[in-house]
Amino acid sequence: MRIDKYLWCIRYYKTRNKATEACKKGHIRVNGQAVKPSREVFPTDKLIVRKNQIEYQLTVLDIPPNRVGAKLVDIYRHDTTPKEAFDHAELLKHAKEHYRKKGTGRPTKKDRRDIDDFVNDDIEHGTE
Repeated sequence: MRIDKYLWCIRYYKTRNKATEACKKGHIRVNGQAVKPSREVFPTDKLIVRKNQIEYQLTVLDIPPNRVGAKLVDIYRHDTTPKEAFDHAELLKHAKEHYRKKGTGRPTKKDRRDIDDFVNDDIEHGTE
């Protein structure tokens, strides 16, 4: 089965077109090599799928006949993604929330006080 079809069948991508685009951009690797969407995938292949800044590490267990339900996905793949990858993604999400959005203008007086309190708190506790 083609790698793009396999990723669509096991529900890593909503459409085959998105799976194909991910392959073309180099987000999909099979046994350590970037692959084209037409690459055949076989049981025991090791896949690395980069999606939403997380590198999912999968092992192909079997080839599905067609797109499967979400409850049946584990029959066809074994996910060995380390927990640290998800923790890192969560940390990135919180870091993005901290910064002001571009175009919101200068900080308000309240924002300025919050920044000063944060900086002074770090200095007092010696974390600087």
